[in-house]
Amino acid sequence: MSDQQERFERAIALFDAANAEDPNQDEGQPKELLYAKRMSEMLGRFAPDASEAVQLAVRAQHIRRWTVPRSSYPMTKEGYYAWRTGLYKFHAETAGALMRQAGYDDAVIERVQAAVSKRGLKVNPETQLLEDVTDLVFIEHYMLGFAGSKPDYDEQKWLDIIRKTWRKMSDRAHAFATGGGLKLPEPLLPLILKAIGA
Repeated sequence: MSDQQERFERAIALFDAANAEDPNQDEGQPKELLYAKRMSEMLGRFAPDASEAVQLAVRAQHIRRWTVPRSSYPMTKEGYYAWRTGLYKFHAETAGALMRQAGYDDAVIERVQAAVSKRGLKVNPETQLLEDVTDLVFIEHYMLGFAGSKPDYDEQKWLDIIRKTWRKMSDRAHAFATGGGLKLPEPLLPLILKAIGA
């Protein structure tokens, strides 16, 4: 095994160990560990030739997320955006510290942090790839559950949510999602197709 491969596997192991501490469970696993694995699995399907930096970024996207609960910010729209912005910074710093521990240099760490922080969406290809994978994972694994947790949302609200997600995705991700690459949630399929004008 090359030094580069050993370093990569060390970083992934550190990310997974951090996420394995999540006390919240999903399908019998720590929630954020399962999420991280789903992100890597989706990247492997959608962009198997992705750079090492993107492979690391998708695995660290929600690292230790449960330690910064939504309730730690005001329960307002402004509070929600402040929480999201704070999370981007927290995830980037946490991933960077673990990558240093694994032996990465500042150049690779900066690329991972830029993607995890959502810097340069639509202009930084690595940030856009992370966003595509995030949205594809949301649609395939979490959108249906999210719908079930929001019974008061009407059709228009759902169309807005789907369209907002779709707008953040690249044309390549759109083609992947509608061309059979994604397992779309059956109960939401008519709504998804209506939202994207398919």
